[in-house]
Amino acid sequence: MIVITGATGNVGRPLTQALASQGQQVTAVSRTAAPVPDGVRHVAADLSVPDGLAPALDGAKALFLLLSGDLHAPGARPADLIGQAVDAGVRRIVMLSTLGVVTRPYGTTRIATRAVEDTLRSSGADWAILRPGGFDSNVLWWAESIRTRRVVPAPFGDVGVPAIDPADIAEVAAACLLDERHTGGVYALTGPSAITPREQAAAIGAALGEPVRFHELTREEAKAAMVANMPPEVADDTLDILGNPSPDEVRVSPDVERVLGRAPRTFAEWAVRNVAAFR
Repeated sequence: MIVITGATGNVGRPLTQALASQGQQVTAVSRTAAPVPDGVRHVAADLSVPDGLAPALDGAKALFLLLSGDLHAPGARPADLIGQAVDAGVRRIVMLSTLGVVTRPYGTTRIATRAVEDTLRSSGADWAILRPGGFDSNVLWWAESIRTRRVVPAPFGDVGVPAIDPADIAEVAAACLLDERHTGGVYALTGPSAITPREQAAAIGAALGEPVRFHELTREEAKAAMVANMPPEVADDTLDILGNPSPDEVRVSPDVERVLGRAPRTFAEWAVRNVAAFR
């Protein structure tokens, strides 16, 4: 049995589908009830409370651990989930971390994430750690504006980073869960090339078959919109990365191809596959 936390999200959903399609026994974990593929067991659980994962661990041999926002809330103890899993008999854990633990290691969230990585390394379980940068799916923030006005409002229109398709992260995670050759692997996951917000807008327009205009926001305008959904310090941190990425944040990693034997998918491919969100 393989337990997938965050099973209804951008990575967890395709990972659950991929494992189920390969005939694996899967338990999908999310905070609330959600549809899952045929043959997949679903467990609703709050991982931010003590023993929240326990109901999902019966018979589990492997775990995909996604550190959601709830696990960074005050009082949450995400490292405890690793101990719970090992005590329940889990022998392989794949953790979805973030490239930021290397590129910007001193933020509060990234310090906490690195501490969970360290707990995993010393847990006694077989492990692998996945460190993606930005996700292609982050552009869903623009979906309403594109649907209603065919415009992308965003800052730093000509600054690019190699964002990755979440489906590629899911395929790498599946490989790490199933193949012991990836034990002890730490993989930086990126797309095939850097892409700017202006270029993303054009790719979405091409998928729609009609133009999508790019409207450049100032940093201040972008922050004002972002703080409706996140703390101001997180907004500033995100804007720092988007506006002034470090050399490591624009570097294209070979790790997706190293694990999967193929190049990562392009943003244009992601846009075509998800075009319904923008219609």
